[in-house]
Amino acid sequence: MNTGTNDLAFLPLGGTGEIGMNLNLYRCDGKWLAVDCGIGFGGAAHPEVDVMMPDPIFLAERRDKLVGLVITHAHEDHIGAVAWLWPQLRCPVYATPFAAAVLRRKLGEVGLVNQVKLHTIKCGGSFDLLPFKLQFIPVAHSIPEAQALAIRTPYGTILHTGDFKLDPEPLVGPRSDEAALSALGDEGVLAMVCDSTNAMVEGHSGSEADVRRIMTALIKTLRGRLAVTCFASNVARFETVALAAKAAGRSVALVGRSLRNIDSAARECGYLKGVPPFLSEDEANDIDDDHLMLICTGSQGEARSALARIAMDQHPRIELGEGDTIIFSSRIIPGNERAIHAMQDNLVRRGVRVMTDDDHMIHVSGHPARDELRRLYKLVRPKVAVPVHGEWRHLAAHAALAEEAGIPAVLLEDGDILGLSGKPQVIDSAPVGKLVADGSRLVPLNGTVMGARRRMLFNGVVIASIAVDENGRVRGKPRLSAPGLFEAEDKEAIRVAGELVDALADLPAATRKDDAALTEAARAAVRRALGKRLQKRPLVDVHLLRI
Repeated sequence: MNTGTNDLAFLPLGGTGEIGMNLNLYRCDGKWLAVDCGIGFGGAAHPEVDVMMPDPIFLAERRDKLVGLVITHAHEDHIGAVAWLWPQLRCPVYATPFAAAVLRRKLGEVGLVNQVKLHTIKCGGSFDLLPFKLQFIPVAHSIPEAQALAIRTPYGTILHTGDFKLDPEPLVGPRSDEAALSALGDEGVLAMVCDSTNAMVEGHSGSEADVRRIMTALIKTLRGRLAVTCFASNVARFETVALAAKAAGRSVALVGRSLRNIDSAARECGYLKGVPPFLSEDEANDIDDDHLMLICTGSQGEARSALARIAMDQHPRIELGEGDTIIFSSRIIPGNERAIHAMQDNLVRRGVRVMTDDDHMIHVSGHPARDELRRLYKLVRPKVAVPVHGEWRHLAAHAALAEEAGIPAVLLEDGDILGLSGKPQVIDSAPVGKLVADGSRLVPLNGTVMGARRRMLFNGVVIASIAVDENGRVRGKPRLSAPGLFEAEDKEAIRVAGELVDALADLPAATRKDDAALTEAARAAVRRALGKRLQKRPLVDVHLLRI
């Protein structure tokens, strides 16, 4: 592999060719800079997974050359993996006041808040992590204090856009700093590493101000309990819902821990000044239905979210039912369709009216549509475009748009090392992978633990318990436990147990006396019998007791 002692390169370990799990690396003269460190969700592609993130092993092995981790904004797909992966990186972290406030809460939950050197950088501020000279450029997004990152090096300047949009009225925070972006273009930009999420969407992404006007008018017309679900980090949407509720004579309660954390971080940083403190879940039950507004977590159908539990009538304090309304003020992230629709079905079954952006203008994206991308390319005028933050179809559409503007584009996948000190081209590759958050530990997505879980999910698991004497002869009847495959006392289970006894009786005496060999022979016999009878290949475990 190229050691990179005198060069400039870009390497995505996550977030390129996929939505979420952003982890981007820049190398300059042997030093490394990390930008963002986020999570993703399993969705329909990985139903056995809740939260996953990029495997940082490539960077962890080079952490003595890692000058720092810079966070562009506080969305989970950019900040959510820091608390999980920092122990492998052990580098200083740099973020704006709001992102730092969010991150401190996450680090506090895992006992790392006093270990991580977290540096707060003002919006639009400059700082050096030599050989990188860095400048934040404020951009509008669906969260406060999103920043593009100008990365100046001896070989040229890179603009890493992060997530952004060109919103004329973002409501919380300033508009994208087009003057700074244009000035950077005048200075000369070697490469622009740019958000591709909405590269297939023509026109403009829309403004938060439009949502506020429409939401305020809509909420005044509704009766009964009213709930809104949106991305927990969308502080502007929080403010919109709160102000619309006030205009309709409703009090607002937050339902879900992540919402309360964002609310605390926002108020700590001076946001939501005109919004009264939100009610707790317990206080919500003291408000009559026509005067209550709930803001709930769970817009993406997350199984353990507040809204998912409400939809299943399993929430300990909050109920929605006949005559109530839920507004989904969010878009469906690709892969979450099934979970969201199932949750909406459960709500409708309970008599709840479900409203989405298919019905009303109650959501706008935080990412740039094609007209905004065209505008950005006119401002920045990079020598090369590097689409990131999107699946392959988004990256390809973005590349075509850049080339229409006369700017050559390079398409990458996670693990590609793009050399930028000469002709922009892929010069090497790095190992990539995904880790799954499993309780308090991390396990490889493609490792044996998750592989076994996938097999159990789709094919079930069988545990065979066998007692044998010192010569390996079966004593009593084997017991088969197969939840998800057999009912209790199922005749097929009895037949499989009988075939197991016959198979073990035919084994050579030496095999029957060897515990390991006998266990493996029993496992193979159960697999054969199940494959013949059920056409399935479940995970099989054998408990052998020699008496």
